[in-house]
Amino acid sequence: MRASASSAAITLRTCWRCARPPFLVLAPLCAGLAVTSAWHDGQAPGGVSALLVLIAALLAHAAVNLFNEHHDFVSGLDATTVRTPFSGGSGSLPRHPAVAEAVRRAAFACLAGVVAIGAWCLWRSGPVMLLYGLLGMALVVAYTGWLTRRPWLCLAAPGVGFGTLMVVGANQALTGAFSATALAASLVPTLMVSALLLANQLPDIEPDRLAGRHHLAIVLGPKRAARLVAVLVLAAFAVIPLAWLGGWLPAWAMLMWLAAPAALRLAVGLWRLPAEVSPGDPAPLLPWLGLNVALLLVSLALLNLGLWLAA
Repeated sequence: MRASASSAAITLRTCWRCARPPFLVLAPLCAGLAVTSAWHDGQAPGGVSALLVLIAALLAHAAVNLFNEHHDFVSGLDATTVRTPFSGGSGSLPRHPAVAEAVRRAAFACLAGVVAIGAWCLWRSGPVMLLYGLLGMALVVAYTGWLTRRPWLCLAAPGVGFGTLMVVGANQALTGAFSATALAASLVPTLMVSALLLANQLPDIEPDRLAGRHHLAIVLGPKRAARLVAVLVLAAFAVIPLAWLGGWLPAWAMLMWLAAPAALRLAVGLWRLPAEVSPGDPAPLLPWLGLNVALLLVSLALLNLGLWLAA
């Protein structure tokens, strides 16, 4: 009995770690833009509706992480990757290989939760939600095994998932109508999340290449990929004043520019990265990867705050 309880505890703990909980805060910040943009547009969603949207975002993010951890373990990629706090996975399955199947089942369980909430969205807001749902499901299932072999699709997929689908799609699920405010706000996570994933691929270029992946960091190499990250981050900040001038975002959205000095520092640091980064020594990248994560989360929090204050 004691051994069985211990085994169950290991399984639960490993599944939890494979979901990468420190990174799951990104999902509610992105889905939160759907809620705050609805408030700004004068359509306050009910508390239960907003909660369901946030839960669906969390489950979708967890599912992607769990599928990724399982795929990287069974493909052998985990054995060749140098882990950092921002890349290379949690390392939980190499320590507990017997839990691999449980992790895969946990991924499908999270996906089932997303489907259940998606069915509610379909009932609430009509057939258009089916398009968002099917695209979201495709991204969750196909990202690790298929999209990582197609450079430009691999770059776009995270931004589309966390930007277009979590913001525009969730806003339409909550309000029943398309929102220009939500679309404009969604461009920030669309650009910054794609930049985040591209940056986090930099330490894994050689292991990923050996495993058969073909993402944009491999195609461009570390220096050009890092410069593309810098461009995407700065473009996300440029969206705010342009959308304000176009009347799609309120002036309060400019609160996000409080993080602009950090964005500029990140862009300069990435632009000056050397052409080669040692596969076995990702240390020079770590300060920039950490700053990139912090900048994304702070920027989304400030944009949410700005939309809420303008409501």
